[in-house]
Amino acid sequence: MGKHFDYLVVGAGLFGSAFSHKMTESGRTCLVIDQRDHVAGNIYTSLKRHIHVHEYGAHIFHTSNRRIWDYMNQFTEFNHFVNSPMAIYKDEIYNLPFNMNTFSKLWGIKTPGEAKEIIRKQIEGLSIGEPRNLEEQALSLAGRDVYEKLIKGYTEKQWGRECRDLPAFIIKRVPLRFTYDNNYFSDRFQGIPVGGYTAIVEKMLKQCEVRLNTRYQEFVKRQEEASLKGEDVVTYDKVLYTGMIDEYFDYCLGNLEYRSLKFEKEDMPEVDNYQGNAVINYTEKEVPYTRVIEHKHFHFGQGEGTVITREYPSAWTPGAEPYYPVNDERNNALFLRYQELAQKEENVIFGGRLGQYRYYDMDKVIEAALDLAEKELEK
Repeated sequence: MGKHFDYLVVGAGLFGSAFSHKMTESGRTCLVIDQRDHVAGNIYTSLKRHIHVHEYGAHIFHTSNRRIWDYMNQFTEFNHFVNSPMAIYKDEIYNLPFNMNTFSKLWGIKTPGEAKEIIRKQIEGLSIGEPRNLEEQALSLAGRDVYEKLIKGYTEKQWGRECRDLPAFIIKRVPLRFTYDNNYFSDRFQGIPVGGYTAIVEKMLKQCEVRLNTRYQEFVKRQEEASLKGEDVVTYDKVLYTGMIDEYFDYCLGNLEYRSLKFEKEDMPEVDNYQGNAVINYTEKEVPYTRVIEHKHFHFGQGEGTVITREYPSAWTPGAEPYYPVNDERNNALFLRYQELAQKEENVIFGGRLGQYRYYDMDKVIEAALDLAEKELEK
């Protein structure tokens, strides 16, 4: 007889790991598999010369949910990092999010009243009725200066389309803040784990058996072949699948669309401080990358030399890494059809960003995973 588990968890990212931790803590058994050669999914951090490098883009933990903050603090201590990104447009540099520091640099003004009046006049002069696309939506919310210097180029690089060809609903609001506050998030709790994100996930999975470099489809096929030969096989009662829902069904209804990212990492052992900030966005369309991350600044300059990463948005094709679901009308309708198939699958649960085809902040990922685990434990 082979090993038996209560759950086969497909994906050692944050959703699968938080779910597995809750289940094993409650006495259930989980086998966790992942196609990558490491745990922690997109929040994976490596260590280079005492610098925790965010290998798949910057991840700053933030939440207003005390339950989730307390849950995460059992695995790590968070530093007091506050996300205050900058934006470069041509030879100009601005604070993000759009706040009084931004407006003062744009227009040479000092007071919230002055900033509001400039934005009001710009919006009024555009005479936009019901916005027909993202460009009109952004202009009607922030005016021409903020849109053209800080939104347009960045957004077109991110989505690979002109703003006028993107649906208006992508930008539901533009966060205009009329205070001199560069804190990007308004959540009560915020920080970076002192030991990096990978250590958190390793602790979550401490009571699980983990198999890396293991694709779900190939794993199932090997188990079926072993069973036919009379060999020992792994058995399990349920599957939690956190991969792409369309891939699970072999794309039988067609591909859901995603946006992907390419990362260009540069190690600079002789440079102590490359850009002076953890994250700087490049909002000019002619610059091919959207932002540069200098990882040591997440830990207030600790580390020898420095490591930077340039992020390049790219089109997604099957086989590439999916990062952002394209939640437009066509894709959402297609997802609902896949969801109908998913509901017919016996003993298979779909969760996470790819399994549920939606973007999640980290705290929402954990909340959803814990809620699912609690629901499972009630059965």
